[in-house]
Amino acid sequence: MSASEFERPPATAAQAADEPAAGRRLHPMSWLFVLIQHLKQYIVPLLILVFVGRGDRNELWSLVGVAVLVVVALWRYATYRYGVGANGLVIRSGLFTRSLRVIPFVRIQNVAVQQTMLHRLFGVAEVRLESAGSKEHEAQMRVLKLADALALETLVRRRGDAPADAVEEPVDSLLRLSPAEVLRLGLVSNGGLVLVGAGLAAAMQAVPDFNGRVPEPVLRHGASWLFGRVEGYHLETTGYAMLAVGVIAFVAVALKTLSVILALLRYYGFELSEQGRRLTAERGLLGRWRTTVPRRRIQAWTLEEGLLHRWLKRRRLAVDTVGGDGHDEGRALKELAPIAPPATCTGLIDHLLPRAGWDALEWRGLPEAAWWRLFLPDVPWALLAAFALHWHLGGWSLLALLWLPWAAFKARRQAQRIGYALGAEVIATREGWWRRYWRFAELDKLQALQLTRSPIDRRCGTATLWVDTAGAGALGPALRIRFLPEPEARRIYERLSAALAERPLRW
Repeated sequence: MSASEFERPPATAAQAADEPAAGRRLHPMSWLFVLIQHLKQYIVPLLILVFVGRGDRNELWSLVGVAVLVVVALWRYATYRYGVGANGLVIRSGLFTRSLRVIPFVRIQNVAVQQTMLHRLFGVAEVRLESAGSKEHEAQMRVLKLADALALETLVRRRGDAPADAVEEPVDSLLRLSPAEVLRLGLVSNGGLVLVGAGLAAAMQAVPDFNGRVPEPVLRHGASWLFGRVEGYHLETTGYAMLAVGVIAFVAVALKTLSVILALLRYYGFELSEQGRRLTAERGLLGRWRTTVPRRRIQAWTLEEGLLHRWLKRRRLAVDTVGGDGHDEGRALKELAPIAPPATCTGLIDHLLPRAGWDALEWRGLPEAAWWRLFLPDVPWALLAAFALHWHLGGWSLLALLWLPWAAFKARRQAQRIGYALGAEVIATREGWWRRYWRFAELDKLQALQLTRSPIDRRCGTATLWVDTAGAGALGPALRIRFLPEPEARRIYERLSAALAERPLRW
């Protein structure tokens, strides 16, 4: 179905909310996907009831629970209607308690089209509509035919950004990741470690005997079995050392292999495209995610690279958008370039922020004496570790103090990297040594400024300037300038305050 088939002739506000405007049904298989979503939430209690409970009565109650979920899914399909009005989407739901929701096109900021393997098997997709600053979906259509979902996405994009009679602009591809780039992404990411850790945490919470920790008998029997197997080889000290190194290498390779597999599943076929004033990212191997967001909704930018990134000569370019909280895979556009050469990332910034002059920014560092402020937090931890180990290792516990020279070296390198740049259109900061990042935002997107001084700052005559935007995410690095001399911090604060007073907030 094309986008034009969704459209209706111009109508009055009363006609826009009339019954014919909300007369479309979801896909006939929609109830199945609603049922699967409900089962995901209740599958653990149902399995515990079947396998842990005793007697046929528990199995009967589990069947009753599944039957109730089926009825709920069918009920939702039968009572859900949607349609296109003159200025927005009209959604009706409920039978006894009826709900009518009108979502203006201009309020819809993020459009996400998601396809899992099951969606692709039935040729359907799930559509999620987000508005600015919302924590929940404005509308979640589970599910539509794929053609209908894409046509609805096109309609929202066209009607939200331009008049109804405007000519549709062409789609320009900004970035495509080849399979080789996706493999590099898997090598630099820690997805395997995160997945294993999350799996262990979920297992500890799901199994009643764990109570948040591994039972002592399991640890004792597992350790006895492991050491018994190792002692059977009658290895010498060198052999045990080589065995330990081999185990560590095997675990590292296994985790990296898992990270590569996850990267292929999530980012295979990644493409960033631009149409008019909207950006669209599409990715996924078995399942496909397609997210669309207006360019003006980008509030802050993060350019980062780790040690493996530098070895591979790659970087990552991420953004914070209004309404994206970072916890849902399909909710918001979070990465413009999951991995790309530095020149490609710079090219994207110059294309999307042509007035920022990213390459022409003048970076200013901090006084060299700032390094001890980064070194100071490591001192009490090293002393505490040495004190705690003294009861078990005696004089050998002093080896823990060897961390302090490394901490001092690390603090000096980090202090050399910390800096900021204040241009005519953007403010940018940079930090990190092992893992480096650049954080920046347009002055028109700044929402609040805060100048803070801790007791150490007052003693040293320094301050920290915090900059906030409407959509800055809590998961990314903070947009701040640390350890600034107080007069310099106040000058920047006054300059930004004047800019905020003169410029309207664009979000």
